[in-house]
Parts: sequence; C-alpha cells; structure tokens
Amino acid sequence: MAFVYKADPVRGAEWARLFAAKAPDIPFHIWPDTGDARHVRYLAAWLPPADIEQRFPKLEVLFSTGAGVDQIDLAALPPDLPVVRLAEPGVVAGMVEYVTMAVLTLHRQLPTYIRQQREACWAAHRVCPAAKRRVSVLGLGVLGCAVLQQLRTFGFQLAGWSRTRRQLDGVTCYAGADELPAMLSATDILVCLLPLTQETRGILGTPLFQQLARGASLVHAGRGAQLDHHALLDALESGWLSEAVLDVTDPEPLPANHPLWSHPKVLLTPHIASMTQPETAVELVLDNIRRHQAGAPLVGLVDRTRGY
Repeated sequence: MAFVYKADPVRGAEWARLFAAKAPDIPFHIWPDTGDARHVRYLAAWLPPADIEQRFPKLEVLFSTGAGVDQIDLAALPPDLPVVRLAEPGVVAGMVEYVTMAVLTLHRQLPTYIRQQREACWAAHRVCPAAKRRVSVLGLGVLGCAVLQQLRTFGFQLAGWSRTRRQLDGVTCYAGADELPAMLSATDILVCLLPLTQETRGILGTPLFQQLARGASLVHAGRGAQLDHHALLDALESGWLSEAVLDVTDPEPLPANHPLWSHPKVLLTPHIASMTQPETAVELVLDNIRRHQAGAPLVGLVDRTRGY
C-alpha cells in the first residue's frame, strides 16, 4: 500500500516528513516519483494525471489537495473511485479569518477611510452597530457554517442560503432558488462561499446584484468563475453596490490593465483567503485512510452528482 502526492513539491516535502513521523508504514512518494505504481492505493493531487486509471490500476481513493474539486474533471475519473476534498481544520480556520476581516472591513467602512486618507480628508462617518448590519452567506457547507459561527460573536443579523435546507443557531436559513430573492433583499454584506458548479457559474451577476439592498457590499471568496466582472463594475459605478472585497477572479491573475486592479471601491487579494495546512491536512488524510481500511464513511467524500 503506497501513497503518492501530486501538487506543490515544497508542501509535498512537508507531507513526506509528516507521513514519516505519523505513518512510517505507508510508503510515500512525491510526483513524478510513484514507486511501483501497482502498489499505489492513495493519491493526493490538485490535478490528477490524465491517465489515472492506467497509471494507478489499484488506486482506491483520490484526495483533492484543496477544499474544492472544481479543478478536477470528475467525468474523466473511474466512476467508482471515491474522491475526497480536504476541508481540513487549517483551511476552515483560514477562511474564517479572511471573511471576518473582510466583513469587518466593510462594516466599519475601512475602504472609505483609506480613500479619505489618500486625499488628506478628515471626515467621520456615523458608525452602524453590528446589530443593525445584515450579513448573508451564500453556501452553508463546512466553510460557510464556520464563518457564520464566528460572525455571530459580533452580533450581526445573519442569514445563510444553500441548495438544501439547513438549520443553524442564530442564523435565518434560506433554501433553493425560490427563497434566494428574499434573503438578498435583506442583505447589506453578501459573502459568497459557494462551490463552483454549473448552477453557480456566473451567479454573481446583474440579476443577483439587482436583488440586493441598494448600497450593499460583496465579499467573494468562492471561485473566480462565479463572478461576472462587467456586472460588478456596472453595479459599483451605478452605486447599487458600494464596495467589494475579492479573493478570487477568472482568470487568475487578472490582466495587468484590468480595471479591478485600480478600482477605488475594490479590495483585491491573490487567492490567499485560505490554504491547506500540511499538519492538519495529513491528519485528515490519515484518518480517512484508517476509515477506508475499516470500511467506515470517509470525511469529505464528494457527491459527484452535485460536484462537491
């Protein structure tokens, strides 16, 4: 039984060190070294090889090295191969930190004060109590639920939307396409943490923006292909949206002359909201290997019909 890591080789070296300490009985290889491919039972990859079935005929589990799997062509994989995404504690903690930072930045009008500082303008604006600020999260998976739990501590009015019904303490939950407009119309800060699927591609566009309360703000930490750049720029120019914090774009990076780079109402970060941490990722992978060998359910198993 062997394990192959196919992603960033620097992190791969950290994975190798951790495997050697925690699971010395499992042969560990960093791509392109695979050892005897006939012995490989587990593969962790950002992008698996195109010939995965031929290259690893005995492969039993594929781990995505990220919290999502939209970068993987699931249709090209063997139909019975389990795919597991690493929504591990390090990824979750990083996303909670980033979204909390972004929401508080918008809530306390930091972009306005940054612009004023550049103009040597000393002007105070009324502070809105958190209890009067309506924050909504698109996507109630592991990341969305963790973010909402942290935002509760500030006293915001919280709402969340998902495809299927969820119940969360202190959060008004909406489900399905029919209930989305009601949430949007009562939103001051919208956070997108949706997975990328055919249904969510381009979802952050003019039809959605026009359902938000006028002057609302956007925090986008989902996937770049969910955002219509032209629609966002139009909404910012018209004043329908007041600010945006973006961690993901399509393409990445943006072209050097793209208007989002220099837009005064946009804060742009280079897809750094959350990153897989080797220590916690390896713990989750080893736990799943033990589960798999015991015939127990896998943590983070992807439902291919949903794409996440």
